[in-house]
Amino acid sequence: MKYVTLNNGVKMPQLGFGVWQVEDQSATAAVLKAIEYGYRSIDTATVYQNEAGVGRAIKQAKVNREDLFITTKVWNTDQGYDNTIAAFEDSLKRLGLDYVDLYLIHWPMPKHDKYVETYKALEQLYTDGQVKAIGVSNFEIEHLERLMKETDIKPVVNQVECHPHLVQQELKDFCKKHDIFIEAYSPLEQGGDVLKNEVLTEIAEKHGKTPAQVVLRWHIQNDTVIIPKSVTPSRIEENFQIFDFELSAKDMDAITKLDIGRRIGANPNEMNER
Repeated sequence: MKYVTLNNGVKMPQLGFGVWQVEDQSATAAVLKAIEYGYRSIDTATVYQNEAGVGRAIKQAKVNREDLFITTKVWNTDQGYDNTIAAFEDSLKRLGLDYVDLYLIHWPMPKHDKYVETYKALEQLYTDGQVKAIGVSNFEIEHLERLMKETDIKPVVNQVECHPHLVQQELKDFCKKHDIFIEAYSPLEQGGDVLKNEVLTEIAEKHGKTPAQVVLRWHIQNDTVIIPKSVTPSRIEENFQIFDFELSAKDMDAITKLDIGRRIGANPNEMNER
């Protein structure tokens, strides 16, 4: 496992395990399997409705709590200072924990204009020691600029959709300049046709790896934190086997050139659902 050092000094595994769209009961077995294979970072959220399942896995795992890195997120309906504090307490109870390692705002929801107030609640939770680090998800450059202007603690990560068909280079450059890590969700484009691309299949064959492993390695070498999701034990294991090979500069460039700006999720400026 490789670790990155966040801008507040906290170390975070560069490869994590995501549980989006995993049912609560299934989440326990999937997370236990991931921990067994060596994953130490688990990413959940209130809206996933599986925090309790993740919490059961944490309790059953034969790994010390301090060796795990647990992320959850405040959902859109809970934005606002007081609501966020209450939502965090509810998340802690469902997870069965007394702190989380990373707490994120799930979406900026610009139309509702509550993300600055919401982030101030995250700052308070951080100051109180209930979270080890705070950050955001799905924030565009303009949201980050305003947040850094109107709050005191810089986000440590910005978790966004990112894969070879949506490279997010401008956002990556901005975040790197401000020492904010990009954390990629849907790093494999949810198993989309990107994995069938001839460029990837040729690179994979050259390295004796699968196209999925090549894409995950591309993220790693781009200093991106990743949280691939699977409930299939063989895939969970496959996604972990990415630290024993290296892509060349030519490989990296060829993958980056697959960018077509295609989102499979919502546009952050248009996502105002509550």
